[in-house]
Amino acid sequence: MLAIVCPGQGSQTPGFLAEWLEVEGVADHLAALSQITERDLTAHGTVSDEETIKDTAVAQPLIVAAGLVTARALFGNNLPEGVILAGHSVGEITASALAGALDEADAMNFVKVRANAMAEAAAATPTGMAAVLGGDPDEVLTALESHGLTPANANGGGQIVAAGTLEQLAALGENPPAKARVIPLKVAGAFHTAHMQPAVGTLSELAATISPKDPATTLLSNFDGQPVTNGNANLDSLVAQVSRPVRWDLCMKSLAEAGVSGVLELAPAGTLVGLARRGLKGVKTLAVKSPADLEAAQAFIAEHTSN
Repeated sequence: MLAIVCPGQGSQTPGFLAEWLEVEGVADHLAALSQITERDLTAHGTVSDEETIKDTAVAQPLIVAAGLVTARALFGNNLPEGVILAGHSVGEITASALAGALDEADAMNFVKVRANAMAEAAAATPTGMAAVLGGDPDEVLTALESHGLTPANANGGGQIVAAGTLEQLAALGENPPAKARVIPLKVAGAFHTAHMQPAVGTLSELAATISPKDPATTLLSNFDGQPVTNGNANLDSLVAQVSRPVRWDLCMKSLAEAGVSGVLELAPAGTLVGLARRGLKGVKTLAVKSPADLEAAQAFIAEHTSN
């Protein structure tokens, strides 16, 4: 069984879409998505510098667009049957579009509004996020609580992402939990915490104008790792997601329980297959980073969707 996973913010790197523009149809597709988001995603995926694409208002639409254009280059308009879809944080919007729960235009408009609202919320107080790698999980959570930080992402594989003010994160870095490393992330806010609550109201208003559909294939939720079968429930969850923790560990648990044999990550790929290698022992992985990976990806899909 195959899982297709879509990465979240912080996975982008300067120029990561440059080679994709050589693939037939990608340039036009990316241009169309740029119009919806009112962002030059072509420029941001090819020539914009690291600081520019770190900006939440740029990063989120860019990451969702990247997943959609690379998925179309790989699958066309026909997703392989019987796959499981999951996305991490903003990648859950990508997964929802691929599952048919949101049409592409709604997904891109949603991520545009989400990105703007979260950037505005982040600007109110200097906040950020840092990955805590290793250490005893209970001790890590106790340390976060002692610094007033939120465990915003439970990623599995020995990784918890802390979120809060820059002062709180600096204090954690100066006094990390035993046997743990603290690595600042390339994001511009404390996402999936109470700091993002103002964005929830904005997205709730937008959601009232969207007509979602029930997912056409299995789509896992960041909330509890379980399949979401109702389009309205999925949209409500996407709204609430911005201010509550991402439980990627529970998504990986569901993939394991479903008997997934292969995990394929769409661009900008690398982060989620890294977590899968640590948290899903024995499951094969493939990161679709560039067009050079398409042939191997086709073979990987055939291997893990065959009966």
